[in-house]
Amino acid sequence: MTRLLLFLIDLNEWRPENLFGGQVLERTPAALTILYIVGVGILVGFLVLTFIDNFRRHRQVFELELPPPVRKRLTQTLANRSLRIWQIFFVLIAFVVFGFQVYWTYFADESNEQFQALAYKDLRNRRATAASLRGWMLDRSGKLTSALAYYKLDRDGGIERGFALEKEMAHLLGTERGTPGLERSLYKRSADPMPEAWEVLTRIKRPQDEQKDVRITIDRDLQAYLANQLDGKKGAIVVLNPQNGDLLAMYSNPSFDLDEARDLDTYLKLEGNKRDKPLLNRATREFYVPGSTFKTFTMISAFRANKQNAVFPSYADGFKPYRGSRPIVDATQKLGSDGSVSGACDGGCQEKDITFAYKVSSNQYFAQLAIELGRERLRETALLAGIAPVDTPEEALLPRFFPNIWNASNPNIANAIAPQQATLVTGKDLSLYDIGIEGMGQGYAGQMTPFQMALIASIPANLEGKLMKPRIEVDQPPQMFAQVVSPQQAAALRDIMSTVTEEPGGTGTVISAKLAGTGIRTGGKTGTAEKLAPEYDAQGTLKTEKRRRKNADGQWEDYFVPRMYERTDSWFITIAPLEKPQVAIAVVVEGGGYGARTAAPIAANVILKARDLGLLGDQYKPKAAPAPPKKRR
Repeated sequence: MTRLLLFLIDLNEWRPENLFGGQVLERTPAALTILYIVGVGILVGFLVLTFIDNFRRHRQVFELELPPPVRKRLTQTLANRSLRIWQIFFVLIAFVVFGFQVYWTYFADESNEQFQALAYKDLRNRRATAASLRGWMLDRSGKLTSALAYYKLDRDGGIERGFALEKEMAHLLGTERGTPGLERSLYKRSADPMPEAWEVLTRIKRPQDEQKDVRITIDRDLQAYLANQLDGKKGAIVVLNPQNGDLLAMYSNPSFDLDEARDLDTYLKLEGNKRDKPLLNRATREFYVPGSTFKTFTMISAFRANKQNAVFPSYADGFKPYRGSRPIVDATQKLGSDGSVSGACDGGCQEKDITFAYKVSSNQYFAQLAIELGRERLRETALLAGIAPVDTPEEALLPRFFPNIWNASNPNIANAIAPQQATLVTGKDLSLYDIGIEGMGQGYAGQMTPFQMALIASIPANLEGKLMKPRIEVDQPPQMFAQVVSPQQAAALRDIMSTVTEEPGGTGTVISAKLAGTGIRTGGKTGTAEKLAPEYDAQGTLKTEKRRRKNADGQWEDYFVPRMYERTDSWFITIAPLEKPQVAIAVVVEGGGYGARTAAPIAANVILKARDLGLLGDQYKPKAAPAPPKKRR
């Protein structure tokens, strides 16, 4: 019977290392440390008490009357003296032992090589080391083969952090210096100190990795494709899912290599490159003049104010908001230095409704529409779209970040990737002319990021007319930022946007040509915007020009200012597929010229890539070519 019981019992389960979840061996050093401290503490306490008691002991009466020489030779006195010596000896030994413990606890980690070699066996050290390791960062597929950040072995056998897209994800991941990115904010770090022996023994039940793997909304292949589309260009691309706010891809060029940025000298060179600004995320933190793409915002404002049926004329000599005003002209007209206007109006000098004016991108129409709406209605729409309305141009230049636009699990993530908040001047001192050119995307509307323009495009793209908060974490539930328009108004806005890309005379029909045969319907808006930019030479040195001014003493002096040139940026925003948009895209290319020439073809390529990756829905994925029939023998 005994043999049978021994056969049935798995003795391995009763081995110390397998008891209590495998924690016995890990807790043994902690338990022994506690027992040692308690035992030595009792011994030291006993010795100290007896040592003190020797001085407080009451002597016998006959001892007090004896001469001192005789008293010293008494047996009890000799024994007490011997015990006192041993007490002092044990107290010193106890302090030596405690000093030994203090050394191994506080100093050996830095000075003792043997301790350093064996420190990994300490449960506390193992837990602290494990807690400092970040988890893997997976793309939206969740597949290990599509990991964006992971660990690998270096040449010496150590563990180092690796990145699949060193350059393509650099701005999103961030560096260990400067502004933190996802690498420093996605992983929760414990603020608790290293656990002491008592905590190891009583509280820690089993190993738990605090740095979990995370899955983000970025599509790895789409992100790499955006970088390819901007190769050799300066600009940015943002791709959002307007229904749930997923950030599918976002890239800014020029970029930098994460591995090179680890070196301080290289990082300082990147930081000092003022011409290319590789450390700057142009998608979220560079302001651009949006040009005609901003007419989408003005059109949304019109629908909110029930002004979508407004009709305005176009004038051969331009639209003048008031007598003596500088005329506002269409893109096909040219304004001379003397105020004369030449060229025909966009779509002809006739009355236009909002659909036709949006299709042909009439500056005159949208200038009049903005004036009709007024600053207060523009201000209301700006707040709902995530744009900060300000009273003066000086306020518009004040830097402000907007972390609250993000749907994030904790503020650290939102702060790390917070965009510069776009601004729109709507103060009472704004002239009618200023309001007019804002409505067409110029003037004081020139503080827009590509990220903000993608948000504006996503409003009509959302089936319910909502602006969804963008999110980067897959597990974060969707969250609305604002209800901007009604579902019916959103549908009407999408139809108007489709005229730009699908109807003859639309400024963005190049996109429908590239998507021919795919069955994908789109809507969009081109934009061409002029902006003054500093000029650099081939070596990256800022060009300057000399000017003269009077100083405080009334003397003329020379000073230098940057030489500026007029740069024409190419814009395009688009949504697809039109019946239920799954992507809202904003593209800007610095110095790219007309939006239809540079930015629109890039946007079309991104839509095709999203289709191939299944991001537009399975119904749009290209069907596999049928296998060729086998030849009969």
